[in-house]
Amino acid sequence: MLMAVVLILLVIGSLIFHFASPWYLTPLASNWELIDTTINITFVVTGIVFVLVNFFMAYCVWKFRHRPNLKAEYDPENTKLEVWLTAITSVGVAAMLAPGLVVWGQFVNVPEDAMDVEAVGQQWHWSFRLPGEDGVLGNSDIRHVSEQNPFGVDPEDPTGQDDVLIARPEVHMAVDQPVNLLLRSKDVLHNFAVPQFRVKMDLVPGMVTYQWFTPTVVGRYDVLCEELCGIAHFAMRARVIVDTQEDYDAWLTEQPTFADTMARPPGDAAAGQAAYAICAACHGPDGQGMQALNSPKLTGQEGWYLRRQIQYFKNGIRGTAEGDTFGATMAPIMAAVPDEQTIDNIVAYIQSLPEEPLEPTVVGDVVAGERLYGTCQACHGADGEGIWALNAPGLAGQTDWYLVRQLQNFRSGIRGSHPGDAYGDQMRMMADIFTDEQAINDLVAYVNTL
Repeated sequence: MLMAVVLILLVIGSLIFHFASPWYLTPLASNWELIDTTINITFVVTGIVFVLVNFFMAYCVWKFRHRPNLKAEYDPENTKLEVWLTAITSVGVAAMLAPGLVVWGQFVNVPEDAMDVEAVGQQWHWSFRLPGEDGVLGNSDIRHVSEQNPFGVDPEDPTGQDDVLIARPEVHMAVDQPVNLLLRSKDVLHNFAVPQFRVKMDLVPGMVTYQWFTPTVVGRYDVLCEELCGIAHFAMRARVIVDTQEDYDAWLTEQPTFADTMARPPGDAAAGQAAYAICAACHGPDGQGMQALNSPKLTGQEGWYLRRQIQYFKNGIRGTAEGDTFGATMAPIMAAVPDEQTIDNIVAYIQSLPEEPLEPTVVGDVVAGERLYGTCQACHGADGEGIWALNAPGLAGQTDWYLVRQLQNFRSGIRGSHPGDAYGDQMRMMADIFTDEQAINDLVAYVNTL
């Protein structure tokens, strides 16, 4: 008898939780309202089955409970019951499947006026490519991928010269403009999903998949990878920003094309020497860093990472967070750097400087640090050499006290919280592996051995 009561309470509690729960579908921001309808139909059908089956079980537990002198009867065949069960089950399954087939029929037929946008996934990063004035995306191939050509656009294909390249995990779209999202992976399985758009699709290495939708509400939306793709899968985020047509057009004109990136001249180390004078006062004439001035070593670091950090300080992405005392001194200095070419020149000069080894200053448990580094090496490399394809800078040979400070800043949210710092946001989430300050010291002590 108690079991029957428990079953009834389970059903009542589940119904209350479903209707009173704040956890439900996010507000719809695309044309796929039919997907919500399909989900609701599934909830209704499975909910009715859940209630009826459990009430029937409770009834059977009570009706056929053990009583003295009551004998059970064996009835293996009941044609009437089987017909009813088969008919009701068929109706329920058809009610759930039919709307899904209608949705799929619409999903695979892309409107002719849909704009092609390519989303490229890799561990653990999103980037985007849009067609230029010719309206056609150029050919791309993994064989063409390099640090200078991360999208792998075929340099011999004339249709790709005006392709618009968005090498960061943030893309804009115009409201009410249908989008055909072409999905390409550089490495493993990924999945592109925006909860508010209600559509998702896998990225499969070696092929191009697609999904289409029409953004209907202006706003910022998170892109999630919903296919387990490695240790930093949970941190593989991007943003879709839905703009008015005017704002979208203004944003689009500011983005570089493939031809622009290929024509960009390399940095001039000789010109960079003069521009480096503003850096030398703190970081030293040879880029060796000065702990007394809280300035880390610059030599030995990858050019792409130095360039990004200078841009971040210049644009206010770094050095503006509350509590970032040392970054705040860097931001106004970098604001004086006039343009991108000057940044390239400074970076070229820094890379021309000889690298001198540093004496370790951080003490920690190297064995414990090696265990922690098992997580870090997935991006930064087994020897701390850094991997540009994963947007992970080198760690080995860098200023150890500076590494400690940055890990503390990531862990406390001082660094990585700015909306424009997508890679810092990933590090902020990964820094949760450090339970205390000693764990950070242990890790950096191990990095010093690499």
